[in-house]
Amino acid sequence: MSTLEIEVEGVGTFTGELFEEKAPESIAAMRTFLPLESQLMHVRWSGHATWINIDEVELPEVPRENHTVYPSRGDILFYPGYRNEKEILIPCGPTCFKSPAGELAGNHVATLDASPEELVALEDATLEDGMHDVTVTIQD
Repeated sequence: MSTLEIEVEGVGTFTGELFEEKAPESIAAMRTFLPLESQLMHVRWSGHATWINIDEVELPEVPRENHTVYPSRGDILFYPGYRNEKEILIPCGPTCFKSPAGELAGNHVATLDASPEELVALEDATLEDGMHDVTVTIQD
């Protein structure tokens, strides 16, 4: 069992089991660029969520797998850039994954083991303080 770990400076560390059977090609693609040090920011279009821009990352072609437009709180979506920028989405409350291109379907790769209160605190930190340094890794 592999675990996704997201460490947000000043907020905390969040983990969740990877869905290797439901999204194998997405997770294989993520393994090509993780660990990643980047910035976590609040979404512009999707509701109560944060995201990490990975547009600069070179990715193999990744199919839609275990994809959704309406992720639940804590569901990690990997979006390899079908119609918009590549990103990792972290929903913290009600979310409809969108962009200027309209609704997007991201590949659901993990769900964080975090309480609703912890996820609200994560979202609030990006609203109040702006971007936060973030490190994303896979622990095998």
